[in-house]
Amino acid sequence: MRINKFISSTGLCSRRQVDELIEQGKVKINGNIAVIGDSVYPEDRVEVNGKLVKLQKTEVYIALNKPPGITCTTDRHVKGNIIDFVNHPERIFPIGRLDKESEGLILLTNDGDIVNKILRNENDNEKDYIVTVNKAITPAFIKGMSGRVEIYNPVKNEYTLTNRCKIEKIDARIFKITLTQGLNRQIRRMCSHFGYQVVELKRIRIMNIELKDLPVGKWRNLTEEEIKTLLSII
Repeated sequence: MRINKFISSTGLCSRRQVDELIEQGKVKINGNIAVIGDSVYPEDRVEVNGKLVKLQKTEVYIALNKPPGITCTTDRHVKGNIIDFVNHPERIFPIGRLDKESEGLILLTNDGDIVNKILRNENDNEKDYIVTVNKAITPAFIKGMSGRVEIYNPVKNEYTLTNRCKIEKIDARIFKITLTQGLNRQIRRMCSHFGYQVVELKRIRIMNIELKDLPVGKWRNLTEEEIKTLLSII
């Protein structure tokens, strides 16, 4: 960020006034007298008239309707990473993950505390998904999916029993499932266990936050009420 924009963003004075202070030699970056046009990086120490100035952190909480093909990673070297896709001015990161092939609701924030709290209590947080499979849904499939399902985790090279969950048939090949776990590719592996293949998977709710009519590929800021309720849940 340019030095004049950085200092004006702290609310100290306007950019024009910052330029005047710079010309008077009253602005320093890491102990060195600044010149107009200098850039400031997050780790830099900026002083005006010998006093340290810092940006006031603005906490960001957003809901994204992630399209298929976007990867939930902060690694900017990964093509189609979620950070470049959202292109938010603040440094944000996703809370949890959603498969690259899947679409739907994912939360992003710059609040590390809330991320830790949500992930630490992940097995207590409900998430709703709408799932389309490749063949007709039977009563046996519904009963099996709602119980504890043994799925294989190739990363850990072990089998895991899922928690019991709520499942509701919506159409011949579509069902709604509510999970309280966040196992890797859990729904796809659960379906595979019963001989089904997931054709489409969409997350529509995370705790009190609902996707509703947010278009695919778009994001919105959480409302104050949503943030307040979310914080009370965790």
